[in-house]
Amino acid sequence: MIFDTEENITIITQEKASTIELVKKLNVLYERFKNDNIIVNLTSLKPITLENIVEFLQISNKHRGAKKSFVIVADKINISETPDEIMVVPTLLEAHDVIEMEEIERDLGI
Repeated sequence: MIFDTEENITIITQEKASTIELVKKLNVLYERFKNDNIIVNLTSLKPITLENIVEFLQISNKHRGAKKSFVIVADKINISETPDEIMVVPTLLEAHDVIEMEEIERDLGI
């Protein structure tokens, strides 16, 4: 697991372990990045299933409830099949765009 922080965004890249192991580690290390917007980059994992994405639902809901963005980058999944409660995009650029839009919405009180 690689952590890369840029301003108020922490990018977490998973290279080898399963998504279940990653979710467990994120829960343990949550205090470390709870005040940042989070991007979880799963592009190096093959294959990614809908069940893998759903594993992140609890931590995503917790983080979004704290008025922070939580975005998963997965380019090997049909995004239209993912639950609306979790934000999944195919590229890091789109993840940054989503965070920027959500920041604007929070600033405007939307």
